[in-house]
Amino acid sequence: MFVDKKEYRTNVASLIRFVLIGELCVREAILKFPRDCNDTSIDAAYHALVHYEADEDLRLRDPLYKEEQDDYLEMIASTLEKGDSLPQNIIANYNKYYKETSIPHQNNKAGILKSFFRYLNIS
Repeated sequence: MFVDKKEYRTNVASLIRFVLIGELCVREAILKFPRDCNDTSIDAAYHALVHYEADEDLRLRDPLYKEEQDDYLEMIASTLEKGDSLPQNIIANYNKYYKETSIPHQNNKAGILKSFFRYLNIS
């Protein structure tokens, strides 16, 4: 079944908003991300959510940081909701540190092979 990038992006925008309002935890949202969609905007949104969860202690200690991070994720969600690509500087910032995301691959032969090669650290 073919799904276009816009639909993937709007789905991810909804997941981010559910995290922001406390309806989903980050792990649940990430498990619902589209698999094997090859969209650098979705990859960047994935990394932004991972950082959101990793910064939980900092967010509790620093209300200004929490507000800025919430605004950042809301901006990402708003952009994706329109079906637009995230700004290139955001995508490039995450690409500096991460070669790929850890979004699970599809549950078929190709997805199993991709997961196996990721496990072996082979591109």
